[in-house]
Amino acid sequence: MTPAWARKSSLVLLIAVLALAVFGTTTQTWINITLDPEQVGQTAGGQNTLPVQGSKAATAVTALALVALAGGLAASIAGKVARWVITVIVVLAATGIVAAAATVLADPLAAAQGSIAAATGVTGSSAGAEATVFPVLAVVAGVLLALGALVIVPAGRYWNSRTKYDTAAYGASAGSSMAPAGPVDEIDSWDRLSRGDDPT
Repeated sequence: MTPAWARKSSLVLLIAVLALAVFGTTTQTWINITLDPEQVGQTAGGQNTLPVQGSKAATAVTALALVALAGGLAASIAGKVARWVITVIVVLAATGIVAAAATVLADPLAAAQGSIAAATGVTGSSAGAEATVFPVLAVVAGVLLALGALVIVPAGRYWNSRTKYDTAAYGASAGSSMAPAGPVDEIDSWDRLSRGDDPT
C-alpha cells in the first residue's frame, strides 16, 4: 500500500501548486518605491510612488517557476533515472527562486533600479524602497518546492512506472500461450487421422 506522502497524484499536484504560487507572486507588487520630489515630475502622471512587480524586480523567478512546474509534471511519467534528473532540476530551480527573492528582500532599491530608470529616465537615482510580503511568500514557496522535489525519488519506489514498451512485452508474453499450433502439431494430427484416430 502506498503511503499518503508517496502518492504520485498528491506529490505532483503539490509541486505544481507551489510552482504556480511562485509564478503568481511575480504578477504582484514586490517593491513600493517612493520617488524624490525632483523625480516625480519626470514620471508619467507625476506620481510619487512606483510599484514594481516581481517579474521586473526578479526576472529569473518567473522562468524558474515554469521550469519547476514542467519538472513536477514530467515526474509523473518519468522512469527511475529520469526522476533523479528531474529532482535535481526542480531543486536547482527552487534554490534559484529563493536566492532571487532573498536578494530583493536584502536590497529592494537595487532590485528596483531598472524600473526607476524606465519611469524617470535617470539611472542610479536614490529613492525610498520597501519590499512587500510577496517576495517573502516566494521564498517560502521556493523552500517548500525544494522539499517537495526531494520526496520524488523515495516516493517513486512506490509508483508503478509501466511504459508502452513494458505493456507490449507483457502482452507478448501473455499471448504466447495462445499461439497457434506449429507445423509439428499439424503433422502429428494428420498421422493420427490416417490411422483412424480422432485428433481432437
